[in-house]
Amino acid sequence: MLEEPGSRVGDARGEVAERVRKVIGTVGVSQREFARRIVMDPSKLSRSLGGARRFTVAELARIADTAEVDAAWLLGSRSEPTATISAVRRHRTASVAAPEGGRPLQIVRETVRLIAERGFHAVRVADIAEACATSSAAIHYHFPGRDELLEAAVRWCMDEDTARRAARTAEAGDAADELRQLIELQTPYTVQQRWQWSVWLDLWAEAARSTAVGKLHAEYYRQWRTTVADVVRRGVAQGVFSATDPEAAALRLTALIDGLATQVLATAPGDAGTGPDDMRAALLGYVDATLTARP
Repeated sequence: MLEEPGSRVGDARGEVAERVRKVIGTVGVSQREFARRIVMDPSKLSRSLGGARRFTVAELARIADTAEVDAAWLLGSRSEPTATISAVRRHRTASVAAPEGGRPLQIVRETVRLIAERGFHAVRVADIAEACATSSAAIHYHFPGRDELLEAAVRWCMDEDTARRAARTAEAGDAADELRQLIELQTPYTVQQRWQWSVWLDLWAEAARSTAVGKLHAEYYRQWRTTVADVVRRGVAQGVFSATDPEAAALRLTALIDGLATQVLATAPGDAGTGPDDMRAALLGYVDATLTARP
């Protein structure tokens, strides 16, 4: 086993990848869902399982913690016991309860919360450790550096936003209703919504300076605009929207959402300025003026 948490683990015979496959199968979720739980790029997990990429020690530590398996066995420094997974689970059940979703997700959730409150550069690893009731060494064990933590925070925000959109629009009556639901989700009415936008604003600034975060930012916006474009496309087919270029409409609408949300965040609740109601009215007015089909 290599000592540095960010270093790669040798796996010439594919034994580590096979152990990880066994763990995923035992957990009983899809490969993509497992990647979400360990806060790992699904494509990286796929390449590592296929032998095109080696796992890092930190990634295997997150896998072991999330799946509640013996990290030494995963890393290859111990032969597989007869009941590794069940034994470790029994031990953890009998001892202190693990954080909800596992330690890696707890670390990322607290990182995102602290970024929202203080800004990324004001958050220290010691602050995250304190919020998680653990040590700085434990944070570094799962995420070796600030870059890894930031990338994980961005990915977690992306996954959470995508899940909320899917849940909110699942029962929409038509494309026009679906677009209204998306607008509601993006309007920062609640503390949670303002918190989410505060995180995004801080991460946008980092995206301009970080190649890894910049790629994630581009990936998120590609997915977000595709979602909006698909809704517009369905609306045109349903006759609730007038004929238009869906991609161009999505670009304009998402840019308007970003600009208005920034103005709302700059206005304290209750103060004069652009508020959530103003943002919602402006967005719905824009959709009605530019997209809604006329009788």
